Amino acid sequence: MFNGFSHSVMGASHEKTNLVCQDSSAFKVGDHYAIAVVADGHGSKKHFRSHMGSKFAVEAAIEAIDRFYEDREAFEKNLPVNHKLIIKNIEKQIISNWNMKIDKHLAENPVTDEEKSKFTPEEFEAILPESYYGSTLVAAVAGDDYTFGVQIGDGSLVAIFDDCKAVMPMEYNESAPANVTASVCNSNAAGMFSSFYAPKKKLIALYGSTDGLYTSFGSEYDFLDYHTIITSQLANLDTFKEVIKNNLAKRSRFGTEDDISLSCIYNEELLNEKLDVLKKKVEENKQAAADRKAALLNKKV
Repeated sequence: MFNGFSHSVMGASHEKTNLVCQDSSAFKVGDHYAIAVVADGHGSKKHFRSHMGSKFAVEAAIEAIDRFYEDREAFEKNLPVNHKLIIKNIEKQIISNWNMKIDKHLAENPVTDEEKSKFTPEEFEAILPESYYGSTLVAAVAGDDYTFGVQIGDGSLVAIFDDCKAVMPMEYNESAPANVTASVCNSNAAGMFSSFYAPKKKLIALYGSTDGLYTSFGSEYDFLDYHTIITSQLANLDTFKEVIKNNLAKRSRFGTEDDISLSCIYNEELLNEKLDVLKKKVEENKQAAADRKAALLNKKV
């Protein structure tokens, strides 16, 4: 019933400076549910293992959500009544999982002299170990007739329900300096999440992306239209995957030059049922974009 894809591309600026990709992404299709996750490691100097931190954040989210689905019937029975508490507990479990992963990694891979060499002894001593791995996180879940998602730090979630309109269930979180932004490495991280829950709504597609994608567009309209276009092509996913990968690379190279990650889960049956409507929506969006452009030109004149 569900399918999906995920992809991360290295930012053009990282290629120029020989930095590793600090983004991570994944998706998972389970029994009557699916998960899409992206994470963006912080670029600041003190987060020198953030590429590992983002990887651990993605793993921690999937493991936490899977744990709550071990008894899917009980979970889905309780979710409508106690969704706030359940989602809050998922957030806490994600942070707990992430901390265990970084603790294990640090114990097995102590900080090297090369990593320390970028700091004075005083500077290094002032950095909390979890900060080495700092990362944002966006995780989205789709069930048969509901969706929910959690987010800490910048990034975006886009949903397309059966009305075929692309919407952002949570407002885009503007990027902030890496030393103050909401992060899985913060001591109060479990209390810094944003979340949404959409019951009794049939989902066509659900997307999570790191901030490099959103900031590569000129407007939120264009950003949302992009997701409608992608969704209209998902029926040909095997051939369309390479197009998506190439497009993400171009958006980084000629846009923000930042790493970009995109993860998607979608309902194959509902997608095929709504394919003609989606294609019509793409054409309507193109006309609306042309109208906005013309109105802007007329205003300037």
